[in-house]
Amino acid sequence: MRYLAVVLFLFIQMSVWNLLVDVSPAQEAAPPNVVIVITDDQGYGDLSCMGNPVLKTPNLDDLYRDSVRLSDYHVSPTCSPTRAALQTGHWTNRTGVWHTIMGRSMLRENEITIGQMFKDAGYATGMFGKWHLGDNYPFRPEDRGYTEVLRHGGGGVGQTPDYWDNAYFDGSYWHNGQPVPVKGFCSDVFFDYAKQFIKDQKKAGKPFLAYISTNAPHGPMHSPEKYSQPYSDQPKHVANFFGMIANIDDNVGKLRRFLDQQGLSDNTIFIFTTDNGTSSGGKVFNAGMRGQKGSEYDGGHRVPFFAHWPQGKLTGGRDIEPVTAHVDVLPTLLDLCRIDKHPDVRFDGRSIAPLFRGDKEMEWGDRILVTDSQRVKDPIKWRKSAVMTDRWRLVNGKQLFDMQNDPGQKKDVAAENPKVVKRLTDFYDNWWNELEPTFSQPSQIYLGHPAENPARLTSHDWITTGTTPWNQAHVRRALNGPANTGYWNVKVAAAGPYTIELRRWPREVDQPIDASLPAGQPVPGAKAFRETPGKSIHPVKAKVTIGDLTREMDIPPDAKQVTFEMDLPAGPQQLSARFIDDEGTEHGAYFVYVERK
Repeated sequence: MRYLAVVLFLFIQMSVWNLLVDVSPAQEAAPPNVVIVITDDQGYGDLSCMGNPVLKTPNLDDLYRDSVRLSDYHVSPTCSPTRAALQTGHWTNRTGVWHTIMGRSMLRENEITIGQMFKDAGYATGMFGKWHLGDNYPFRPEDRGYTEVLRHGGGGVGQTPDYWDNAYFDGSYWHNGQPVPVKGFCSDVFFDYAKQFIKDQKKAGKPFLAYISTNAPHGPMHSPEKYSQPYSDQPKHVANFFGMIANIDDNVGKLRRFLDQQGLSDNTIFIFTTDNGTSSGGKVFNAGMRGQKGSEYDGGHRVPFFAHWPQGKLTGGRDIEPVTAHVDVLPTLLDLCRIDKHPDVRFDGRSIAPLFRGDKEMEWGDRILVTDSQRVKDPIKWRKSAVMTDRWRLVNGKQLFDMQNDPGQKKDVAAENPKVVKRLTDFYDNWWNELEPTFSQPSQIYLGHPAENPARLTSHDWITTGTTPWNQAHVRRALNGPANTGYWNVKVAAAGPYTIELRRWPREVDQPIDASLPAGQPVPGAKAFRETPGKSIHPVKAKVTIGDLTREMDIPPDAKQVTFEMDLPAGPQQLSARFIDDEGTEHGAYFVYVERK
């Protein structure tokens, strides 16, 4: 009887899968591959297929015409939060990621990513480009299930955690944890590494997940001149913004042709989407929406989403109209690829496979979703928020917009619709009350863990109340002040002797603490971070505090670093590191290397 029950269970599972995507037994044997292309700061209107009158994106237009499209798909209004939700299927604030800096862009250790779930299911998993969910263990993509990684540091090329003096062309990126030199424009490099990864998996006979996350067209605005030149009649930053998108479009076309040549297109789920509203194209075309990147209005978080999979019948240029969001991506892909979710995971999103099938749309229900843009040390209720249904948007808990009659969100109709306001307010209150207890759970960088020893800490991740020196121009200018200088949340993995090395400049620069640096070389487009001259500071003392332990040391002349030797207890701590001059002015140590001996 037990044997018969097992056979019956397997038969039912197979039948459900066949009904889901209507595949033949031969097709059912091969799990689909997945390619996700997500770009940075490209809005809904930054595509010619969406009506942009200036920008030309012929390859993405081709994908659009033959894909199933989510026409009311929403993300977070900025970078890291969108990536956290896409990777986990959880509300961004639940994951600890509600900012792009200040230690609030690190994906909590307890979260299980799409990379990990696909890896556990036997997939090869590759991540190429922008991660922006933590640069230290246990937050890096190589710690979160990705078996092949090529990435820059921080939220963009040239930001503080990135390899020093990177500026979109050439430079060095982290390949499986180690910096390697590269040649060429950043997006070209990321797509090329992804293609090699795909080719290797085909040869190995393994299904693959390739997550290609470009830093472009995020600022600073740099583009190969052949792509920006057609837009030279636009302001310089717009010309380079469009040039970066044109380059991505070219790379998407090359990648799709590569998949064709490799015989992989039919059974590859190919997704194109973006991480938030436009940063620079709104004055040219914003698809009639209000707001752009960072905004709680639709222009800040409604973005394109195209899904193409011939074998699964995701073709034909069909629009899916019900409201959907980034939290739906992971449960949907697990559904389509027949992968069981981790037993301890409860998604905030839901599988939209029924909508992809084209059936039961009328039974989908009047769903409510929430997005917000916190960008503060600790979340604030109703801050830059939107509570969304197919028809309504409740913005900041005050304004109500009827999207069927007012897609540009020009007329507040809250007073005329008190029942709608109450329903959406009640949903948000319950949503907030559930999440609020998690806000006090800090993401902690491990010190002394074998996976990263030494740990390289940067000012990008300081916890503070203002901003941080999050890009290399800030470090070169020696940005300081109490609101811009903070501490790291860390966790000492094992008690024992440690060295804590304080630096003004990273190890790869190898210059004294008080050295000035010449401006770096320009690249096409806007001013690069490295073009800012490095200001000299003249500290005489260095101080480090970790938990209850504080040590000070005089700084020798021409010292490149100050190194403290300390016995640290295991467990969570706060770590701060300072340089202090004769007048008592403090600068944080922008780079700190902590090693367990």
